Amino acid sequence: MQKKAIVVFKKAKAHTGHHGGAWKVAYADFVTAMMALFIVLWLMNTSDHVRKVIAGYFNDPRGSSALTGSDRSGSADNLPLTRENMQQFKERLEKAIMQTDHFKALSNQIEITVTPEGLRIELLESKNGTFFDTGSTTLNENGRELLTMLAGQLKDVPNHVSIEGHTDSQPYANDAGYGNWELSTDRANAARRLMQENGLRHDQVSQVRGYADQRLRLPKYPLDPSNRRISLIVQYLDAPPQSPADQAKSTGAASVRGAVMKTVTATAGPAKH
Repeated sequence: MQKKAIVVFKKAKAHTGHHGGAWKVAYADFVTAMMALFIVLWLMNTSDHVRKVIAGYFNDPRGSSALTGSDRSGSADNLPLTRENMQQFKERLEKAIMQTDHFKALSNQIEITVTPEGLRIELLESKNGTFFDTGSTTLNENGRELLTMLAGQLKDVPNHVSIEGHTDSQPYANDAGYGNWELSTDRANAARRLMQENGLRHDQVSQVRGYADQRLRLPKYPLDPSNRRISLIVQYLDAPPQSPADQAKSTGAASVRGAVMKTVTATAGPAKH
């Protein structure tokens, strides 16, 4: 019997090369180094504000900073509020208010605007009183909760805050010698005390001012309840300092206002504010 030929097939081994994948690691390191170099060069030519925002991101990648797109209600991480970023902080405050159902219900009584002086936050009273007990300098639950939240938002920014009290034109009658000047000043001071008790630094409040009905929100409607309000002004950090002449004028105006406040007396029957 004739034997069958046996054919054996051998697969040729692929050429593996001498370098493997080591060159890829070296190339990746080179590209990473070049990217880092370009980022450093770019940062050296950006503004201070941009550098602070980027530093804030790397210090807190989760985004509690006011300038890194956070939706959290924490502090602003010591970032200064300037004319360039005040609008962003305004939007952040509005978002924090709208995220809380209780504050959202009061949103029509809270007015936040960017002004030449800074960010103005106004707490507007209603006919029956929204933030203060009617005819009193005592903050009610709404006023305490909202001012506490605002103190938490503002306590870590380096900006100064001034606090104003305003009334409508209805004469206030209580004890003899106590009128709208005293009421507006005492309400502003009550707001200051509560905010400082809840985080606002003692050196952060630059002024507490009472204007009575001299700066009406609605001049055409002097008796409108919204003229009764507390205003918080977050002043720009880069605001120019007052000159000695301006300081002297301010001191003189304050003295005159103080003299007027002492001589104001109640001239009408009891009225609710």
